Amino acid sequence: MPRTFHPCKKPSSISFFDLLKPALNAMNTMPELQSRGNRPLKMSFEEQLRALVFFHLEEHTSAQHLLQTLKEDNFAREHIAPEDGIEKSSFSEATNTRGLDQFLHVFENLQQQASHLLPEANKELGQLVGIDGSLIDGTLSMLWADYRKASKKAKVHVGFDLNRSIPRKVYLTDGNGAERPFVSKILSKGQTGVLDRGYQCHELFDQWQENDQLFICRIKASTKKKIVSQHAIPADSIVFFDGMVLLGTAGINQSQRPLRLVGYEVDRVKYWIATNRYDLSSEQIAQAYKLRWNIENFFAWWKRHLKVYHLIARSSYGLMVQILSGLITYLLLAIYCHNHFKEKVSIRRVRQLRTQIENELRCWPVDAGDQRYEKEPKLENVSAIT
Repeated sequence: MPRTFHPCKKPSSISFFDLLKPALNAMNTMPELQSRGNRPLKMSFEEQLRALVFFHLEEHTSAQHLLQTLKEDNFAREHIAPEDGIEKSSFSEATNTRGLDQFLHVFENLQQQASHLLPEANKELGQLVGIDGSLIDGTLSMLWADYRKASKKAKVHVGFDLNRSIPRKVYLTDGNGAERPFVSKILSKGQTGVLDRGYQCHELFDQWQENDQLFICRIKASTKKKIVSQHAIPADSIVFFDGMVLLGTAGINQSQRPLRLVGYEVDRVKYWIATNRYDLSSEQIAQAYKLRWNIENFFAWWKRHLKVYHLIARSSYGLMVQILSGLITYLLLAIYCHNHFKEKVSIRRVRQLRTQIENELRCWPVDAGDQRYEKEPKLENVSAIT
């Protein structure tokens, strides 16, 4: 049944549902969410999606905080929570056991929408994907999240589009999960992985070259280098070395295939960058690696302002649902900020959106019968016509 918007009936918050609309559109082609037993679903996928986007947007600090808001806040009770409300046990069951395929579908669809919509900076450098991992503090009851004897942590591995400043792919492991194997999983043909020193592995450098996978990876300054050839260096450049080398110690860990090595200095810090991008100048290699900090800034902003790492689930399944909902919220904000301001996501615009939602709620009372957002009937596979 198609979703119908009623132009004569104003929702309680036009801005909130304007933010959410790309995700609702993404649900058109998603797999149907069905109950695994004879009991009907206590929470439809759309209600689950709205609740988790609301959780991140409004900076809730726990599942209990969110559930209290869904029960006591007029807007959340009428337009976010299920019609009959939602209890803690039902919310936990929904988060930890179902909806993962649907959240992944919505995330991938939104990523495609944002990629077509957002401008591509530094286009001359090609498709740059920053790859990094980030630890999530767990609880001792999370037995699957191995890290240390008295500490549990999970790790999220993200591929980040450095030209558009949006996430592309995501994987979840325990805190001790190795990061290097995810490079091949994250990168698509024609994309260049931009990596920090933790990804340095001479055997993998050989493998990536053999598989035609592109990379720009910082290496340790102490790495042994056997120079095969050197290239001319422009005058007055930050670059002090550009050539073909073999990395590592012969007979121990030396790379089998020569690769390009660029050395440059910024603020008295020397950087050594191993790469198989031969089409870029040495200065462009330095510029591309500098863009890697965008993923660090993303992790810091994402954790601080959307409260993504405040646990609402303890299972690996539920935590992946939580991570995907946080990425979905970020993509929705990226689309919203571009459509309304032609800007990237910023806390200033997020705060402005939150204030705008509150102001609209004051202007359009919840008890005004002809001004309420009408919830969709409890159907799982819906389409959007706008």
